[in-house]
Amino acid sequence: MNEPTGHSRKVANGEDSIYWDKSRNRFVGAVSLGYTPAGKRNRAKVSGKTKTEVRRKLRDLKKDLGDGVKTSASYTVAQAVNDWLDKGLKGREETSIGTYRTLAETHITPYLGAAKLRDLDADELDEWLEERATVLATQSLRMVHSILRRSISHGQRRDKVVRNVAELVQVPEGRSGRPSKSLSLEQGEAVLRAKEGSWIHAYVVLSLLVGVRPEEARPLAWTHVHIDPEESERPHVDVWRSVRRHGDTKTRQSRRSLAMPQQVATVLQGFKARQEDACTAVGALWTDERLVFPTADGEQRSSLNVRRNFRALLKEAGFENPQNWTTRELRTSFVSLLSDHGIPIEVIARVVGHSGTNITERVYRKQLRPVISEGAEAMDNIFSAESDDD
Repeated sequence: MNEPTGHSRKVANGEDSIYWDKSRNRFVGAVSLGYTPAGKRNRAKVSGKTKTEVRRKLRDLKKDLGDGVKTSASYTVAQAVNDWLDKGLKGREETSIGTYRTLAETHITPYLGAAKLRDLDADELDEWLEERATVLATQSLRMVHSILRRSISHGQRRDKVVRNVAELVQVPEGRSGRPSKSLSLEQGEAVLRAKEGSWIHAYVVLSLLVGVRPEEARPLAWTHVHIDPEESERPHVDVWRSVRRHGDTKTRQSRRSLAMPQQVATVLQGFKARQEDACTAVGALWTDERLVFPTADGEQRSSLNVRRNFRALLKEAGFENPQNWTTRELRTSFVSLLSDHGIPIEVIARVVGHSGTNITERVYRKQLRPVISEGAEAMDNIFSAESDDD
């Protein structure tokens, strides 16, 4: 593109000026706003690939000025995203903010961070999204776009920018995400035999045979585990808490009490007795307020700690690639094994705390069989064969 030629003249206050910026390889448009109180010339600028684009941006800029919106010509995408992360997520969980920040620092700031929001156009965002679609799954791509859109909206509410260009683009399909896996019956039996007597064994037994979420198992206290054989009720666990910020479960439907298969009750009875003995041995007072799966210091375990121990258990169980499994797949295995055993999808959805059957059907269930029975009785039946042989 050739640099425009012609005699330049002094631009009057409020008049447009369009010129070629060789260093940026773009046309630049400016509106003179007079002088600051310090005597410095005050000009608002826009840029574009063509003069037509610059003229349009100048019209929008002057309209903003006429409407009294004090947008910033230098406000960048990186500034908008950081402002939203720092000030626009009050009350949100730290883990969620951390996820947003990681996605922004990985997929937004390196590619768009230096761009001025006033100059950013839909074509640039389309190109960015198409490029990110080659490395991100569709859900992650939508989340990244949402972060940008919400960041710009946050800037709009503070008169940093007028137009939310992120609302003008469509999110393309990304890469196919990693499908969740489910343990087979044989794998499940091997997992239930590994590291017997350890806390991770008890954790796996509870998660696989009752279907609690990882974030529900980690903060679980003995007050919510009912395994006393003298109680008239069937052994059960109250899934009433989570590691979420407010301590509540994911949804209202997630707050539930679940009957335990007898195998789970037996394992937890032995596990609790060993915890009580260890507590007495060091002269500490036992209370059922203690966590079921605490660290050595009695604190709640991190997800990383649980995942590391779970993979060690899988290694002992004979898995070739334990690093390819996560603790959440104990829950998908619970759903799939019940479905394979014939439990109706409506029952499974209620047990795992889903508000409907859509997620259960689409994400968790891997097999489909006729209906025969439900609940904890099914898990006793599924894993009873080996017990009968012992």
